[in-house]
Amino acid sequence: MALQYTDMVRLIRSGMLIAALAFGSVLPCAAQEKGSQSAPKDQMFSGIVTAISESSLTASRTGPKDSKTFAITSATRFEEGKKPKVNSRVTVRYVATEDGDRAIYVIVRPPAKK
Repeated sequence: MALQYTDMVRLIRSGMLIAALAFGSVLPCAAQEKGSQSAPKDQMFSGIVTAISESSLTASRTGPKDSKTFAITSATRFEEGKKPKVNSRVTVRYVATEDGDRAIYVIVRPPAKK
């Protein structure tokens, strides 16, 4: 049984549509994966300030084993513009970079209730 011209055109168009839909759905996924690798993700850390200087802040959760030191830059923002003091409770939003953890925003928390 021979296909008529209109049937062949319809078959070719259907094949092209299916191919376009199949390849079109794969390409956006690949673009999202590349974009997510380049931008570092913000992270949070809460603890007690154990040391602070003009260029760094160290906070600890339960002891020296669970502590982090963050670089403070001119881009680092402090809530209400006040730097925390030693023994202050803080939450630090930071980005992990090749040079270490860099503080983006520091929130000073009220003292813990006893």
